[in-house]
Amino acid sequence: MAKRPQTVEMDDLDRKIIAILRTDGRITVTDLAKAVGMSKTPCQVRLRRLTEAGVIRGFRAVVDPASLGLDHVAFAEVKLSDTREVALTEFNRAVRRIPEVEECHMIASSFDYLLKVRTADIRRYREVLGEKISSLPHVSSTSTFVAMETVKDASS
Repeated sequence: MAKRPQTVEMDDLDRKIIAILRTDGRITVTDLAKAVGMSKTPCQVRLRRLTEAGVIRGFRAVVDPASLGLDHVAFAEVKLSDTREVALTEFNRAVRRIPEVEECHMIASSFDYLLKVRTADIRRYREVLGEKISSLPHVSSTSTFVAMETVKDASS
């Protein structure tokens, strides 16, 4: 199972730094320091501390999936035949290797996992479901929901 992150003591300046970085991850340290009302060096120290503590997990480009031809989104409910810890670990390890699976959440429901799967089209989704997801360890059944429109996406 995944480790729970430790709670990190943060003050209002730390929260301001995080809020600005969530909006603009490419902001320079100099501009970030100005925006939060401090000098560059203390801002760098805080940024390093937040990164080392795991509060800030990294920086990345947010790409428009449609521009890459990946605008088909489906959610797959997955039910496992075995939910003992060993089986969960095997499933978790294997699902991480499927590039089309953008998100995988263990769910407290009548099914065990909810996967967000992004592909070029329904035909490709069917291949991923049949050849990859259904072949994952301990999968007993799946059910698919196709997104018709994304109204809100916090990762964008």
